[in-house]
Amino acid sequence: MSQCSPFDDLHIRDALDMTLIFAAVDQNISWLFSGPAVLALKKQQQPNMLGIKDFFKNIKTLEIYDVENIYVCEKSLLDYGLNKNDLLLDVQALNFDQQKALIKTQQHVVNL
Repeated sequence: MSQCSPFDDLHIRDALDMTLIFAAVDQNISWLFSGPAVLALKKQQQPNMLGIKDFFKNIKTLEIYDVENIYVCEKSLLDYGLNKNDLLLDVQALNFDQQKALIKTQQHVVNL
């Protein structure tokens, strides 16, 4: 689960690296983006203009590694004026109760 802004520290980058590592060894991964973390999925970003390395394009590699369980907080999308068409990947938007249910079904939860 990611809740931090993609422009602060390296939380999203670390989560992406961890997800790709586990996916490479055939683990079934679910990734939930909530709060400002949903901004990491926004299309046509230019982080280089902020002096940040462009790792956002690497998020598209999740499809290559068969990471298909990508979720976003429905409220967070609304808070940032986004909809699913604004995002790099095909995601499933979840309300709060659906997020709680998803988290309960996971064997392990990592919050970055």
